[in-house]
Amino acid sequence: MAEATVGIIGGSGFYQMEGLSDAYEVRADTPFGEPSSAIVVGTLEGERVAFLSRHGPGHRILPQELPSRANIYALKTLGVEVIVGVSAVGSLREDIEPLHLVVPDQLIDRTRGRPSTFFGEGLVAHIGFADPFCPELRPPLVASAREAGATAHDGGTYVAVEGPAFSTRAESNLYRSWGAEIIGMTALPEAKLAREAEICYSILACATDYDCWHDDEADVSAGLIVANLRKNVAVSREAIRLFLRRLPGQRQCGCRSALADALVTPLELVPPATLAKLEPLIAKYLTAAEKAR
Repeated sequence: MAEATVGIIGGSGFYQMEGLSDAYEVRADTPFGEPSSAIVVGTLEGERVAFLSRHGPGHRILPQELPSRANIYALKTLGVEVIVGVSAVGSLREDIEPLHLVVPDQLIDRTRGRPSTFFGEGLVAHIGFADPFCPELRPPLVASAREAGATAHDGGTYVAVEGPAFSTRAESNLYRSWGAEIIGMTALPEAKLAREAEICYSILACATDYDCWHDDEADVSAGLIVANLRKNVAVSREAIRLFLRRLPGQRQCGCRSALADALVTPLELVPPATLAKLEPLIAKYLTAAEKAR
């Protein structure tokens, strides 16, 4: 039985979801290790919500150390169908000012070597990822952010960099020349894994700085990010609460059937151990005989 339908992954500064009723902790163990933190499940605005702190208690996990596969797998096993990731980002555009919110629609991957798929070990899958965020979540998320009092930008390209160091000035200006709007370290592989898990995924990005390209503004620093995040946490929480009221019930996006044309290996040829490990993700594509193997 599903315990939650909506997952909230809180990023830097967003370490708990206030207002949950009937809340309890779930300490999950997955084939990909333990998630970043215990998952808090409760009810908010009539929706069953699972909240996970991306960087763990006390913000102890680097972006490249994040157990993203365990995080997404654990949320999937709880029944989550929709994930909103709240993330701190730098702005690459003059009009996206610190404390503005952005709900991006595109990604550029500049990460290196992060485990970014559940598949392998005898089962090959190639998901479509042309549109990396669920198109049906963006409009209600933008509207909710604006109702919460934020200046919210509809769409934009998020450059995901490896970190943990911030960009050089040359890199920052390169990303601007590509037409990107924001820069961060955590959207990937989270977005890819959510698509493989057939979960609708979107990001509420909180601009905290101008990275290091802006001649008239201070260069990004951890202190600047934390200071602005503290100002933005309340409005982000309110935006999430209002989003739950607008959550589309009948979504026509392709996220929930992303594996239908992605599984390449005939399932009868897949090793039983791999089938067992990935059953929460591929159960609807397995026959009774394959489940019994």
